[in-house]
Amino acid sequence: MPANLSIKNAPDEVVRRLRQRAERHHRSLQGELLAIIEDAVRSEHTLSPAELLAEVKRLGISTRADSAAIIRTDRERH
Repeated sequence: MPANLSIKNAPDEVVRRLRQRAERHHRSLQGELLAIIEDAVRSEHTLSPAELLAEVKRLGISTRADSAAIIRTDRERH
């Protein structure tokens, strides 16, 4: 059974940005909020190697050592 949700005291700036986002996606504010919530609770899926690499690049994640050094260290521990 569908439920009604409400968000109280949302900052004006957040609401403004949500309205802009909804407009970009050709949705109502409520439609955009529902899409955001659905995306947040969607079951996680396994990323493909390409998707994982894209996410790592998007987040700017890097290591201080190259892969050979990481593997060497791991092998020396065992």
